[in-house]
Amino acid sequence: MKHLQALRERRDQLARTLTNLVDKDKTPEWKPEHQAQYDQAMAEIGDIDGQIKRHNDAMSAIGMNASTGQVDEELRDRFTRTPGAHGAEAGALRAYLGGGIAALAPEQLTAMRARQSGDIANAMRLPQAAMSTSTPAEGGYTVATEYFRQLTEAMKLFGGIRSVATILPTGTGAQMNFPTADATSEEGEIVGQNTAVTLGETTFGNISLDVYKYSSKKIAVPFELIQDSMFDIEGYLNSLLQVRLGRITAKHFTTGTGTSQPRGVVTAAGSGKVGTTGQTATVTYDDLVDLEHSVDPVYRVGPKVGFMMNDATLKVLRKLKDSQGRPIFVPGYEQGNPGGAPDRLLGRPIFISQEMPTMAANAKSILFGNFSRYMIREVMDLTLFRMADSNFILNGQIGFVAFNRQGGNLVDVGGAVKFYQNSAT
Repeated sequence: MKHLQALRERRDQLARTLTNLVDKDKTPEWKPEHQAQYDQAMAEIGDIDGQIKRHNDAMSAIGMNASTGQVDEELRDRFTRTPGAHGAEAGALRAYLGGGIAALAPEQLTAMRARQSGDIANAMRLPQAAMSTSTPAEGGYTVATEYFRQLTEAMKLFGGIRSVATILPTGTGAQMNFPTADATSEEGEIVGQNTAVTLGETTFGNISLDVYKYSSKKIAVPFELIQDSMFDIEGYLNSLLQVRLGRITAKHFTTGTGTSQPRGVVTAAGSGKVGTTGQTATVTYDDLVDLEHSVDPVYRVGPKVGFMMNDATLKVLRKLKDSQGRPIFVPGYEQGNPGGAPDRLLGRPIFISQEMPTMAANAKSILFGNFSRYMIREVMDLTLFRMADSNFILNGQIGFVAFNRQGGNLVDVGGAVKFYQNSAT
């Protein structure tokens, strides 16, 4: 970890240097030596990013290795339990994962029944359970709110839109409607004495924010992992849920059609700029300026205003230069910390979302706007089901499946988010 910290500190140092270097006030005239310094620093940043990615990829391999019962020492450390590090919620969840409803302690069942009956004062902060009508070891287990929040926080890694959207938790999945009106071009008038005012009707619309039931698909866990008291089984299940639910919802919140699935931000966005003939895999500096200014100024203010694209598109943009030959891309530093800054383009933050379309003919590859207008609705009832039937037992496994309900939509009709579309030919 010390090595990783040193890499991050070096990257921050290089990013600050480049921020000052491309500042037009600090470097009024862009010279060849400036370009050479920029290229050298960017190359080193690329190398550091590669080292950090390789470390993260190795750590994420736990999902694949654990599912086959093969866990090496380094990866096992990630999910090895630390005595005293897990509270009552984790204990109840672990008991359920290992033995089902029947394995829960009497006080845990009492606490859950108290919550179900509304006696919150006598309940611990424990999940609720829907008792099975057949095998006691099977049944639904509604995961505690805190666990759900941890899962949601980790899922941000799989979708850039979730990190900048407005998250709206709701207790139920009942239909939710938002009245809308586009007032960006409306204005009042001056009237004379004894003169009637002009009719100025406004049109109201409606945008619904529906939720859909998502499944983690069934997860088969070997007996060995469940029986090993030193293995953090709830951490392992949480990791798999992050991957599976995170990927599918991130895809739908970005490019979902809106029919039998959420309406993604790309689908809902308006047209801001279309590339000229020949720009099937490129974009120009002028295109980006036009895209930014296609969004009304009222939407161009706020911390969640910026450009969104995938990493392959960013690679193209990093090579763009202004009329003086100055690179328009500025790497960020200390992301997530006070005083830090994300990668920037034309002075605007860059939000990376791998679910964004790659540059190709007619692809809507870049978004710009106020992404807080995209709302993600989460029904806080992530439910795990434990399956101990013969399909799993004969393979030495216990099955699990999780369900939760989520939805998303761009709640706006005034053009808060616009897209750049590559040319058709």
